[in-house]
Amino acid sequence: MEDVLDVVIVGAGPTGLACAIDAVRENLNTLVVEKGCLVNSLFNYPPGMTFFTTRERLEIGEVPFTSVNVKPTRTEALEYYRRVAELFHLPIRYQERVLAVTGSNNQFEVKTSMPDGKQNSYRSRKVVIATGYYDIPNLMGIPGEDLPKVSHYYGEAHAFFQRKVAVIGGANSAAIAALDLFRHGAEVTLVHWEPELSRHIKYWIRPDIENRIKEGSIQAFLGATLKEVTEDSILIETAQHELIRRENDFVYALTGYHPDYALLEGAGVAVDPKTSRPQCNSKTLESNVPGIYLAGVLISGKHTNEIFIENGRFHGKLIINHIQKHLDGRTSCS
Repeated sequence: MEDVLDVVIVGAGPTGLACAIDAVRENLNTLVVEKGCLVNSLFNYPPGMTFFTTRERLEIGEVPFTSVNVKPTRTEALEYYRRVAELFHLPIRYQERVLAVTGSNNQFEVKTSMPDGKQNSYRSRKVVIATGYYDIPNLMGIPGEDLPKVSHYYGEAHAFFQRKVAVIGGANSAAIAALDLFRHGAEVTLVHWEPELSRHIKYWIRPDIENRIKEGSIQAFLGATLKEVTEDSILIETAQHELIRRENDFVYALTGYHPDYALLEGAGVAVDPKTSRPQCNSKTLESNVPGIYLAGVLISGKHTNEIFIENGRFHGKLIINHIQKHLDGRTSCS
């Protein structure tokens, strides 16, 4: 165990990096712990992805995001965040998953694990949890979901030319994946448990996916559920409760994601069972556990469309201002 840190930040996504920048600027003894790579969630986005938002709204640390496009690509974003991390010399430990946060205000212990099984521990006065939600998929809980042919993250479409692919879900990611696969020559089946596609599909994507379904280019089963995946087929229960088995080569289960509730609840953070919102002071972003702060999209619970990089990037200032104030006086955060 090392010396006591002022703050440990869990997660090196854009929001976690923004928190780290503000902490470093205040000369706080800071460490960022990340279970994957830098901005791991963005790294797992499809290679050709373009952001919906403009480059200015992805900026952190007042560092300009230069891009040839008004709406930057995934590749440009990865380069930008690498540059920011280098510029501020942010202290980040990669490939280190946080297992638990124990202790109390000013006396926390953050326990971690590395891929080789080695465990580590850090002592810290304050903890900021900025883990996002993209890294833990919502499982379907059906036979065959663990087969190699099933993925909860969309990749590239080229490999599925003239192959039969099922896309499970009806929100924005599923619509984009289905269209991309169709345009790369895949035979696409879309399965969504609700009778209509999500209202959160972007306005310029909705008519495209609806027209492809209407013309039969993409076969959609709405109000239906996927019941089983086998090596060469899928089993669908339609809205009329009819069971249909279809030949299948691959399944993209884009059924959404959720924050690491186990980590939050293990640390004593109260989570509303209905909304999945963790208890949090909206002015300071301190949770119900004094000294543990929450940042980014995990604050919104199930309503993940409320917080994005463009507004989560400002959470660092609220948190670090509150931490700095109380660290200076060595008083309890409450």
